[in-house]
Amino acid sequence: MLPQGLIVSCQALPEEPLHSSFIMSKMALAAYQAGAKGIRANTKEDIIAIKEEISLPVIGIVKRDYEGSKVFITATSKEVDELIESGCEVIALDATKQERPKESLEELVSYIREHAPNVEIMADVSDLEEAVNADKLGFDYVGTTLRGYTEYTKGHVLYENDFQFLKDVLSNVNAKVIAEGNVITPEMFKRVTDLGVHCTVVGGAITRPLEIAKRFIKEIEGK
Repeated sequence: MLPQGLIVSCQALPEEPLHSSFIMSKMALAAYQAGAKGIRANTKEDIIAIKEEISLPVIGIVKRDYEGSKVFITATSKEVDELIESGCEVIALDATKQERPKESLEELVSYIREHAPNVEIMADVSDLEEAVNADKLGFDYVGTTLRGYTEYTKGHVLYENDFQFLKDVLSNVNAKVIAEGNVITPEMFKRVTDLGVHCTVVGGAITRPLEIAKRFIKEIEGK
C-alpha cells in the first residue's frame, strides 16, 4: 500500500531538456531526501533507475500514443508487461471512457490481477462517472489525474470551487483517493490532505523547471 503523504512525479518526455533515466533517478533522490513518500514515474527504464537509487514505492506508467485513440497512459497489456518487469509497486492506467486502442479497461484490470497479483492498480480519471466505474472494477486507488485533460472535461481544473470534484470523488468511491493534477502550491497540498485524500501526486510544480520558469516569465510579459 502507498504510504499517506506526498508522491512526487518524476517524468520528462523525450522532447524535454531533462529527459534521462539518470536525471529522473536524481530527481527521485531529491524527493526522497525532502520527505516524499513515493514516486510516480514513466517508462520501465526510468523506474529501474529510480529503484536503484531509492527504496520508495513507485507508481509506474508508460506513456505511448496509439493511432485512433486519445488514451496514452498505460494503454495496453504491452505497457503493463513493461511495468511488471520494472518492479513498480503500483501500475496506473487511463481509466477514462475514451476509446481504447486495444483491450478494454476491464480486461486490463483482470490481466494485471492475473499476471501481477502483488501489484496495486491506480485509475487515472477525469470525471465522477469514471471514478465510480473504476471503483466498481476493483481499482486500489482512484486518482484525479486527468481532470481537464479529456475533451469532455476541458476547461476544468482540479482546484476549482474549492476542489469540488475531488470532494465528489471522495464521497462516492470506496477505493483510496489520490489527488493529482494541478496541485501546484504547498497550500493546495495541505488543503487536499485536509479533505481526506490518501496521498497526493505533485509533478510539474516540483520537477519540471522549464514549466516553472515559464510561469515566472509569463507573470511579467505584457505588463
